Amino acid sequence: QDKFLIVMETFAMNELELSDYCRKKGLYREQIEVWKSVCLQANGQVFDQAKQLNSTLKEEQKRAKQLEKDLQKKEKALAEAAALLLLRKKAQAIWGDEEEE
Repeated sequence: QDKFLIVMETFAMNELELSDYCRKKGLYREQIEVWKSVCLQANGQVFDQAKQLNSTLKEEQKRAKQLEKDLQKKEKALAEAAALLLLRKKAQAIWGDEEEE
């Protein structure tokens, strides 16, 4: 955590400021460069993971949307079939079965 803070403090420094900072803190420039590299790699991994998760989330949202559409179509077809059955029963009740004649 201290290394990360040092990297953050020195990130925007020029060579002269960085040398002065290292002298005051008793550090070497090379150490800070290594820490900076490690921090950037860690951030890159986090970014890649976030990007992958975002992609997966979008795919799942798209799949959920498609499933909702399919469900609505099936519900509509079921309602239509139920209405036709009801009409058929009413027609049979009014005119009687065609099979009886």
